[in-house]
Amino acid sequence: MREGWVTEKLMQLGEIQTGTTPSTRNKEFYGDFIPFIKPPHFNVDGSIEYENSGLSKKGLEKGRLIKENSILMVCIGATIGKTGMNIIPVSCNQQINAFTPNPNLCPKFFYYLLSSSVFFDKVIRNSSQATLPMINKTKWQNLEVSYPESIEEQKQIVALLDKAFAAIDQAKANIEKNIENAKELFQSKLNDIFSQKGDGWEEKTLGKLGKVSMCKRILKKQTTPDGEIPFYKIGTFGKEPNAFISKEIYDDFRSKYSFPKKGDILLSASGTIGRRVIYDGEPAYFQDSNIVWIDNNEELVTNEYLYQFYGVCDFNPSKGATISRLYNDDLRKIKISFPSIKEQKVIIPNMIELSNQTLQIESNYKKKLTNLENLKKAILQKAFSGALSSPKGTKYEKEVHNDSEKNKNPERAI
Repeated sequence: MREGWVTEKLMQLGEIQTGTTPSTRNKEFYGDFIPFIKPPHFNVDGSIEYENSGLSKKGLEKGRLIKENSILMVCIGATIGKTGMNIIPVSCNQQINAFTPNPNLCPKFFYYLLSSSVFFDKVIRNSSQATLPMINKTKWQNLEVSYPESIEEQKQIVALLDKAFAAIDQAKANIEKNIENAKELFQSKLNDIFSQKGDGWEEKTLGKLGKVSMCKRILKKQTTPDGEIPFYKIGTFGKEPNAFISKEIYDDFRSKYSFPKKGDILLSASGTIGRRVIYDGEPAYFQDSNIVWIDNNEELVTNEYLYQFYGVCDFNPSKGATISRLYNDDLRKIKISFPSIKEQKVIIPNMIELSNQTLQIESNYKKKLTNLENLKKAILQKAFSGALSSPKGTKYEKEVHNDSEKNKNPERAI
């Protein structure tokens, strides 16, 4: 242990509380008197969303008041160990433990400490793994932490970590901007292609290319959790199915009603509008009205050309970027410009190459984002495992600075 550092149990250093949930049957317990925090309210950066739910004054009497500058940690479930720090008084549910440091301690130092892998590893080692991972209040409050007795030293470490993480956050912001720029450039180039007019180009509505089609409705009682034919609902569209229908229903419905041909472009018409899946011809069935396709005349527009068009299409320009449903009439009215089939076959490989290049750029940048997150964890690991030298000397500051400085430029993040 470093000189001037001591090791004590968490409960010796402040107040420990576990949240509780007032009866949801009593509506008088809920209101806007004080935020009521649950695990989904934790942000990645340790901040907490306060606006999504709250307790009334009566509700707080049944709950627990957590003072500002407390460290909150999820102690049950898939997000166990997720940590946040509240800047205003809150209450929280029973999935969260709270630690309010004594006045002679620096709260943000302990936020960083409890966010580190050094502490997280202790949480996992002491959690039960029966159904969901869980660490109860007794075990949590008895976990030991090492810290400098001097509050000035605690604050100095916080200042160094703040500086390092600010540099990393700026690097992340630069990378995220570069990802957006790459996407915008790709969209711009494709839009230039699809907006062409003149000799050899036509413009038609999608409704003029073919009928908007969908599969016959499948009732819930006709599905099973496993079976012969995958049934894709909007939530599993383009993913793994979690429902199935019998081959008898599949054969009957596909022979009597609309059914996609191999190569047809299926579209999501609810939720995230415009997700694309190329139907591969394998036995499968698709949820009516939520998953649709244009039964397009391939003598005018090929499926491959239509697939690329859907990737840049504004499916509802009159209602803004966020809509809950793409109606058939809206889809029919969308205009598309296209050249001859011969020219489409020349253009499509260029579109695919451009798309692949963009995806590769995005992938490279996302790896850099992952590396930056790992760097944050590594710096915290060093800070609380004794791998850094004493903060009283300049070497400590240089080590933290060197770990973060090389990542200010996204191009040097890896």
